[in-house]
Amino acid sequence: MARQAENTGRHWYVIHTYSGYEDAVREALQQRIESLGMQDLIFDVVVPKETQIVIKKGQPVTEEKRIFPGYVLVDMTVTDDSWYVVRNTPNVTGFVGSGTIPVPVSPEEWKVIKRHMGQSEPKFKIDFTVGDNVMVLDGPFLNYDGIISTIDEDKGRVKVLITIFGRETPVELEFTQVKKK
Repeated sequence: MARQAENTGRHWYVIHTYSGYEDAVREALQQRIESLGMQDLIFDVVVPKETQIVIKKGQPVTEEKRIFPGYVLVDMTVTDDSWYVVRNTPNVTGFVGSGTIPVPVSPEEWKVIKRHMGQSEPKFKIDFTVGDNVMVLDGPFLNYDGIISTIDEDKGRVKVLITIFGRETPVELEFTQVKKK
């Protein structure tokens, strides 16, 4: 019944959950670790999230978005007991791996995940695309119409082509300064 070769040590593993239940699984698993005394085998439970800036009602709002919906990461040493505790947590559908054997996350994959989670600057999340017709909401070009020519999600800016004196002029604006028409 061994789920993994003996003495493979501590690794990060991915468990699959029902989408939308990731935080509930993390909470339930942390409670089970505490109540069943599994702290020496299950060390940490993480729902990977990144911070994004979303425009709602014309205002920038910072939100946390799950990087991998439907997945939770667990730092653990796999034994029959620890496997059983994780596997039988409500809303856990199983480990990611081959059959019943969990496959650890590689160190390279873990670095990428940590980099996404540790972003110091939130990324902008917008629903504009190049070619969208927009109206300027703020600044010297207030109420002008234009067409988005480029989008810079990292800086939260768009370049809008506005017709001024019969000529298209590119104007760089913040995401919050324009809205779709």
